[in-house]
Amino acid sequence: MLTLNVPLGSRSYPIHIGAGLLTRAELIAEKLPQKRAVIITNSTIAPLYLAPLQRALEGRGVGIVPITLPDGESYKSWDTLNQILDALIEHRCERGTALIALGGGVIGDLAGFAAAVYQRGVPYVQVPTTLLAQVDSAVGGKTAINHPRGKNMVGAFYQPLAVVSDTDTLASLPPRELAAGLAEIVKYGVIRDSSFFGWLEANMGRLARREPEALAYAIERSCANKAEVVALDERESGPRALLNFGHTFGHAIETATGYGAWLHGEAVAAGMLLAARLSQRLGLVGNEDVRRLAAVLKEAGLPLAPPALGVERYLELMGHDKKVEGGRMRFILLKRIGEAFVSGEVPRAALAEVLGAGEAHARV
Repeated sequence: MLTLNVPLGSRSYPIHIGAGLLTRAELIAEKLPQKRAVIITNSTIAPLYLAPLQRALEGRGVGIVPITLPDGESYKSWDTLNQILDALIEHRCERGTALIALGGGVIGDLAGFAAAVYQRGVPYVQVPTTLLAQVDSAVGGKTAINHPRGKNMVGAFYQPLAVVSDTDTLASLPPRELAAGLAEIVKYGVIRDSSFFGWLEANMGRLARREPEALAYAIERSCANKAEVVALDERESGPRALLNFGHTFGHAIETATGYGAWLHGEAVAAGMLLAARLSQRLGLVGNEDVRRLAAVLKEAGLPLAPPALGVERYLELMGHDKKVEGGRMRFILLKRIGEAFVSGEVPRAALAEVLGAGEAHARV
């Protein structure tokens, strides 16, 4: 087991990474303020991992209330959040009753947001079971639900007590879900870690084959990068915005196509390539860096061409992005592989040209 720390003063917490951690109940039990907890999971994960986790915690004297939700991005909504809150009230959960998020990014975001708002805040633990959640969404304290008009538009910054990432759970991931997680791993190399990007170019095949040593290293390096950024800027008022590279485009894709039609990592992959091409169009980055990014995303099995929504539809949806400031869209752009920055306003003509070119690729 490897343990990293997210240094946030009184809100600091460990990230445990390794095989067989799901039944290492002490990693969770020792953090709980009372011997009672709620495990929130979904109908796909519950048959695989709920019973082992519940037995391990009950063996440590922790009483468990399980809540199993439907699976899918479309359920990251007010209705599902209310299902959680109804169950917490029904079972008379208290401020010391911790929530345990067992699942991917949707479960982590839902459980984290429920923890943030129930009785004005209860403790929670992230137990991510997808690659994307282990390297990104479970770390950093972003919690949210989707709104029909925008991805993650309703939420809170709320840090967990711990993140416990059992790499054995990745064996059950469908190939498409694995690839979606690889997109977020690539992001860290692109925005701030050029040597890691080089390692990804050389080792993407090993990751796609799920070689344990390669996966463990990529998860560790990704979490270390994210922990450093979150420690500098917990609430995204500055450098943490760099972690949204590709997300302005990606969130527009997810919203327009219906949550779940494109997986988050797939939309981010297409969005990163659009952001790189926009950087190239503005004279910030060379063709070789764009080519390298496209090549590593392709090897990961990710889509490169965005859906053909129409330029105006893209612009409308991106106008709701959380990085909009003073009514002006801001983008995360590249200077080179390993160095990204938050832009000022981008010329509309350049943006429309890149979107139009991307759609042309999608229609071929």
